[in-house]
Amino acid sequence: MKKKLTVYILFVSCFPGFLIGQNDTIQKLDEIFISADTQLHKFSNTQTVLVLTDSVITINQPSLTALLNYNTPIYFKENGLGMVSSPSFRGTTAQQTAVVWNGININSQLNGQTDFNTINTSNFNDVSVRSGGGSVIYGSGAIGGSIHLNNTFNYTEGFKNTIKSSYGSFNTFQLNYNGNIAVKNLSANIGISRNSSDNDYDYVDSDNYNQNGAFYNTSLNANLSYRLNTNNVLKLYSYAFDAERHLSLILPNETPTKYQDFNTRNLLEWDGFYNKITSKLKVAYLTEKYKYFSNINSDTYSNGSVKSIIAKYDFSYTPTENSTINAIVDATQNKGKGSSIDEEKRKIASFNLLYKQQLNPWFLYELGIRQEITTNYNSPFLYNLGLQFQVANPYSITINGSKNFRIPTFNDLYWENSGNPDLKPESSYQAELGNHLTLKHTTLSVTAYYNSITDMIRWLPNGTYWQPVNTDHVVTYGLEGVLQYSRTINLHTFSFNSTYAYTISENQDTKKQLTYVPYHKATASLGYHFKNISAFYQWLFVGNVFTTTDNVSQYELDHYNLSNIGLDYTLNDTFTLGGKLNNIWNVNYQNVSSRYMPGRNYSFFLNINI
Repeated sequence: MKKKLTVYILFVSCFPGFLIGQNDTIQKLDEIFISADTQLHKFSNTQTVLVLTDSVITINQPSLTALLNYNTPIYFKENGLGMVSSPSFRGTTAQQTAVVWNGININSQLNGQTDFNTINTSNFNDVSVRSGGGSVIYGSGAIGGSIHLNNTFNYTEGFKNTIKSSYGSFNTFQLNYNGNIAVKNLSANIGISRNSSDNDYDYVDSDNYNQNGAFYNTSLNANLSYRLNTNNVLKLYSYAFDAERHLSLILPNETPTKYQDFNTRNLLEWDGFYNKITSKLKVAYLTEKYKYFSNINSDTYSNGSVKSIIAKYDFSYTPTENSTINAIVDATQNKGKGSSIDEEKRKIASFNLLYKQQLNPWFLYELGIRQEITTNYNSPFLYNLGLQFQVANPYSITINGSKNFRIPTFNDLYWENSGNPDLKPESSYQAELGNHLTLKHTTLSVTAYYNSITDMIRWLPNGTYWQPVNTDHVVTYGLEGVLQYSRTINLHTFSFNSTYAYTISENQDTKKQLTYVPYHKATASLGYHFKNISAFYQWLFVGNVFTTTDNVSQYELDHYNLSNIGLDYTLNDTFTLGGKLNNIWNVNYQNVSSRYMPGRNYSFFLNINI
């Protein structure tokens, strides 16, 4: 895999700024040129969008898990530090959270989810979180919400280089280079990252330690935009990721295993701007490939791979200043194979129509419809409707309702002797009500939601083997809150950000809470900046979670409070030296049963801007 990545390469700040999609701060999104994911800021006025800035991405590098865990209401379960990481967004499963790369859904076609520890945040200019249903725009999996990874282009002429390096506990090393160049009509950026760790941390209050947990990953991100003329822009996005993880042991006498994956993503986009019409043509080629070694000392492995081709045409028309019509047509072909999957193809065509209108200064509405066509299953007709009311100058109300879905994966449909070709997509009906307050230094958003999910796909025993079937009906409901405060007094800048989620996720047959869904999760971050000095404090609270479907309390994981602190100093706007202390109270905690997380640990970093 190292050779493949080499060939591929040859071929080719402090705290989050929260932008609340329902109030005036959403207009800040228009100041950022989100190059490929235009629907994110054009059709999200009635749903919450949190945009995490470069500074907060830097603090929480390198994994997407760390970034989102401490700055959003999303709950994560990890099989140990750096191992498989799965989200639960508004009480849904990992397969029901969509990850969108520059406007393209990149959830695995094999298992339907994204491992958030395989996403290196240093390769993206903008990471955004959109709460609630989004299948009308982003397709399968956008039931609980969607995570957006975007690369942007800056046409201000110049050449800028950034090198970020850090070293910390467990022999953890991180190195990242980002280069940006803009000359006349050309803008390009490239990022190369390398992360590795022995990951042999001691368990708190125990003589044991994390065995067979070493990992490394290397990634390349290269993007180019060229303005052909005043009306046409050509863009190329390219990404490659190569990784190997030794999977941590639960018991010392277990056989050590390891997992390798190699993923590539390429997107070519042609944008045309013609008076009231915007035209975008995209062609993408994505690959995913893994190898699993059941014995680390053996050359025998199981494997799987999928190659995907996506063609997408996006037509937007703005008949008036206050209205937008957006039609999207796309076609996708997935071709997969593996040790337990014969070579299979899946073809999908979809048609989307979106409309938004600001009727007057106090009322806006947006709506959308989507229909997919495929021979592998029957896709439901999807729709959404959102309303925004500006009740008073600082206060607004939003209402949103939608139908969403998740399609069966290649493993669900085609797994040898177990796949079920008769599966139906999971369907979701949801509604939410948001209250949003915007004051001079403070913004507050509180959203109540309800989500009914039917035809949940579960693997259940069928005689001598397991098989996926449409079985569960799950209802999730709860509250999400986001608070932001920022103020500068003389040369002193103070910031405070906090999120809270109260979540019920209940199987309607058993009336039990789903496993690994906490009733309560809260985050808070406090920042201070003076001249060349910055400091921060982070706090994370996760309530108790059940690990069995019958909610037996003796198998319940205890709640935990985690705190991190950090300090950095910048010299001549070029060198930034700092450090971070994680889990400062040395808390003994797990977010997956018997998968212990590290106690107190540290890292030091040096960033160079040239």
